[in-house]
Amino acid sequence: MSEVVQFRARVPRGGLEPLWRELVGAELRRRRLARRARLVDVAARAGVSSQYLSELERGRKDPSSEVLAAVAGALGASVLDLTAAVVSTGRAPSTTVPPSTPAQVRLAA
Repeated sequence: MSEVVQFRARVPRGGLEPLWRELVGAELRRRRLARRARLVDVAARAGVSSQYLSELERGRKDPSSEVLAAVAGALGASVLDLTAAVVSTGRAPSTTVPPSTPAQVRLAA
């Protein structure tokens, strides 16, 4: 069957934790602006539309690994580079949820 595992969830102060796509999007935009590259030029090199790249940068779309690799490559980076940057700089401040409200995860057997 399945087993329920309880753990103490961590949420940032003052609200919800940012979504991964938002953090990755912000890092994509930061790298593009640091290179002084136009959105349309990076999109063309990555093989995506400029509208789609804009949505990625704003955290509105969740890219596939292939699209993320293409955009990262167009910015002279790898998916690993993006991930490392997000992990090192993208963490939201967090506090522990009070013990009276434990989070639960159901594990499949």
